[in-house]
Amino acid sequence: MAMKLLLSPPPSSLSQPTKLFCLHSNSSRPKPISVSAFLFQWTPKRFVFSKRMVVKACVKVEEKNVRESSGSEWGKVSAVLFDMDGVLCNSEEPSRRAAVEVFAEMGVEVTVEDFVPFGGTGEANFLGGVASLKGVKGFNTEAAKKRFFEIYLNKYAKPDSGIGFPGAIELVTQCKSKGLKVAVASSADLIKVKANLAAANLPLSMFDAIVSADAFENLKPAPDIFLAASKILDVLPSECIVIEDALAGVQAAKAAKMRCIAVKTTLSEEALKSASPSIIRNQIGNISLDDILSGGSDGYNGKMQGPQFLNTSSQTASEKLTERETDSSGAANDSLFSFGGVVRRDIVRYGSLGIALSCLAFTISNWKAMQYASPKAIWNVIFGVNQPSDAQQEGGSKLDRIQQFVNYISDLETRGTAPIVPEFPEKLDWLNTAPIKLSRDLKGKVVVLDFWTYCCINCMHVLPDLEFLEKKYKDMPFTVVGVHSAKFDNEKDLEAIRNAVLRYNITHPVVNDGDMYLWRELGVNSWPTFAIVGPNGRLIAQLSGEGRRKDLDDLVEAALLYYGRKKILDNTPIPLSLEKDNDPRLFTSPLKFPGKLAIDVENNRLFISDSNHNRIVVTDLDGNFLIQIGSTGEEGLRDGSFDDATFNRPQGLAYNTKKNLLYVADTENHALREIDFVNETVRTLAGNGTKGSDYRGGGKGSTQLLNSPWDVCFHPVNEIVYIAMAGQHQIWQLDTVDGVARAFSGDGYERNLNGSSSSSTSFAQPSGMSLSPDMTELYVADSESSSIRALVLKTGGSRLLAGGDPVFSDNLFKFGDHDGIGSEVLFQHPLGVLCTKAGQIIIADSYNHKIKKLDPASKRVTTLAGTGKAGFKDGTALEAQLSEPSGIVEAKDGKLFIADTTTGNLCIKISLPEEYHFSKEARSKFSVETEPETAVLVDPSDGYLNPEGSAILHFRRPSPSASVGRINCKVYYCKEDEVCLYQSLLFEVKFYEQIPESNPEEITLAYLVKPKTSTSSVQLPVAR
Repeated sequence: MAMKLLLSPPPSSLSQPTKLFCLHSNSSRPKPISVSAFLFQWTPKRFVFSKRMVVKACVKVEEKNVRESSGSEWGKVSAVLFDMDGVLCNSEEPSRRAAVEVFAEMGVEVTVEDFVPFGGTGEANFLGGVASLKGVKGFNTEAAKKRFFEIYLNKYAKPDSGIGFPGAIELVTQCKSKGLKVAVASSADLIKVKANLAAANLPLSMFDAIVSADAFENLKPAPDIFLAASKILDVLPSECIVIEDALAGVQAAKAAKMRCIAVKTTLSEEALKSASPSIIRNQIGNISLDDILSGGSDGYNGKMQGPQFLNTSSQTASEKLTERETDSSGAANDSLFSFGGVVRRDIVRYGSLGIALSCLAFTISNWKAMQYASPKAIWNVIFGVNQPSDAQQEGGSKLDRIQQFVNYISDLETRGTAPIVPEFPEKLDWLNTAPIKLSRDLKGKVVVLDFWTYCCINCMHVLPDLEFLEKKYKDMPFTVVGVHSAKFDNEKDLEAIRNAVLRYNITHPVVNDGDMYLWRELGVNSWPTFAIVGPNGRLIAQLSGEGRRKDLDDLVEAALLYYGRKKILDNTPIPLSLEKDNDPRLFTSPLKFPGKLAIDVENNRLFISDSNHNRIVVTDLDGNFLIQIGSTGEEGLRDGSFDDATFNRPQGLAYNTKKNLLYVADTENHALREIDFVNETVRTLAGNGTKGSDYRGGGKGSTQLLNSPWDVCFHPVNEIVYIAMAGQHQIWQLDTVDGVARAFSGDGYERNLNGSSSSSTSFAQPSGMSLSPDMTELYVADSESSSIRALVLKTGGSRLLAGGDPVFSDNLFKFGDHDGIGSEVLFQHPLGVLCTKAGQIIIADSYNHKIKKLDPASKRVTTLAGTGKAGFKDGTALEAQLSEPSGIVEAKDGKLFIADTTTGNLCIKISLPEEYHFSKEARSKFSVETEPETAVLVDPSDGYLNPEGSAILHFRRPSPSASVGRINCKVYYCKEDEVCLYQSLLFEVKFYEQIPESNPEEITLAYLVKPKTSTSSVQLPVAR
């Protein structure tokens, strides 16, 4: 989700970084949660006034003139050639370290510095140059290269290992959006090029050409590689821009008669100047489109100047701004600027009034969003928070970065400027552990506070990063604490959070900070945000967004090193009681968080994505099991037979009736899969298990990366599978004829923007889709904007049907539960949508626990089923209770099938006196009997109480007749140094005929054990 409360007006491309939130990862845009960005981020064009100076009033005309003027001096640009090592990928240091290992195996002692002069010249020269320098006799270049690649690929260039430079993928995307051709032109062998790009999460499909050393005898500084790239791209060398980091590369660009932008990732500015590049920048993230298209404002200045207005002597009456006279000291004379008869004083007055009224209107319209802002967040936006400098974050080798972070922490402690992190408030609910305190349980530990909310797709994306840290530092004084700070009202519910913890297998402590106390105290403004806390309770740093694994890892390691030397670490483990070990549903329920459904009406089959069992279940329309695909239940991405295939939390399903195929959005594999029921096989159509960040597509199979596909929809005429790409807020399409997957609609910004074309349309975590009866539109459940939208398949544009904010597209906080017409309707995170044969749109209003109907003609929304309260209760439509429904399909008779994601309605809670505890050796257990036997179905029917003496059961009444349920509990408990005791308990629950009120959605069976009473059977009062 990567949420921020209100984004600024969009930059000209997908990835242009904003100056406002400087802590966010470049690779992912967090969701904004702060005051309107136009209050802080909009800055007027700078007018430079001097005595007798005249400027034109038309800003756009002047900007165009500036660009045309500078562009004519710079020359035409048609293509950009990117070097790989040191430009796209932070791979120079790993390459040198791998080379050091190669020579070490030969018994030759070398250092990483020995390889610097040979950078950018190809592996043969890279290794052979040092061998010659060191006088290595009998050096076998090919054998050394082979061993070098083995070490490098196995150790340093694993897929998605984060070696891409910040801003690389963004700059490539910007270039392509401007119609420029892009290529990789590297002196490295192709095997390394492919490995590095995969490790940097840069898909090959992004580039129009890949030119590597394999086919060339003369490598850089010879121009051959660059000239070959220009020929392949069919672009004149004079129209190519080269981006390089090595002297050999700069020299090769000059030899090819190409302009060159050099980056200082490998060599100093002085060293690079000796080769006379056109422009020098710090790294690729500092290169702008203006540098490429116009040559920038100062070739050797790492910061771009804002565009200035040109002086001009020509004016017309309509353009003239009356000049203001100033004396030599700059004091103003009495004359005033005027334009069209309007005095500047009036412009300021009315302009200020307009801005004030706009802010007031904005605040009123977005009052819910403003609740998430805080004075501290605004302070952080303006003045920043603790974080290492850009130079420290970029660093060199890993050891260098860690040392820089150690120095940063030392400086913080010396200055004493790090704030104390406030204590967790009393009475907050905790999951996976008993309540803990920073000042007690976490004292002496390095802590990462993860501010998350479970609807946020980006919060889910960082869970593997947190798991990586937990495994790496499991035996050290380190812990992760999830601070759940809910966006939606439904997410404040403890049971809802518990289900999320179970669904995503979260094993660290989680606190439910529903009132967002810590969020406000630390000035957090986006999900996800990480606060790194030292063992003394002081804030070390605060980072936001995805893609921060490297920063978090190095900061944690640096903190453990620094505070370990200070002897203030405490490695006492925090006692955990994991929710997954205490919920018997996970072991007995046939389904585990089912996500989406599809139906084969002709053959009476229902397809269910059994998400947390990592399988697809097929039943008949009466619920009788037929077959499963992915029988092992293990997470994985493996094609093959139905028994051998594996999935990873699959969600959306779409059935191809003609070919008997089922398409699967394999969400956490970031893949699209195809199930063939004729041959009983599974194959992958797109994705390879790696999360992508390609906003354009155009690739096939495993080379085309996807990003958390959540739903799929099949167009039977065009044979196209549409993909709701929740992870990057777009709708994609895969042509089943040629296998090519590409973006279809959405610019990748997370917002609720409806436009006439695909590029002027934005989505916010689209999670459900359904085809209109005439197959000209897709109806989309846009979950984060809480709206239902229609996507026009002819143009890629969209229109709003109901819900969401129709005025402020960046406002993702207009949600609630209100039926009505069009934009007056309030949904809460809808995840599913279905267009019936009658043309009505059925909506799974997930966080309102309701099913609603939308008439696309009148845009009127009404509630069909659900009370608005989570539960597991059958009955008439408006009396039944649902729990976060997400998938809907329609049978031939108009019956609707609903994937009801979470359930829970009967709780056993046994308490002991303070000095007693439940026996670990003899576990307390329960069993259930009902009379009549089939009148009430209870799941599970037997099991163990968790270590705290509780269990959650679920019941369903197939029949409205009166019945009785009896729950027998055998409780084993002990006192320190004394014999253990046993007590038998019987709970009785009566279900009365035709009285719905007697069947509440949650029944709590509570009892306090009193050790002095008889240990014989005790019958408790009837629970109602």
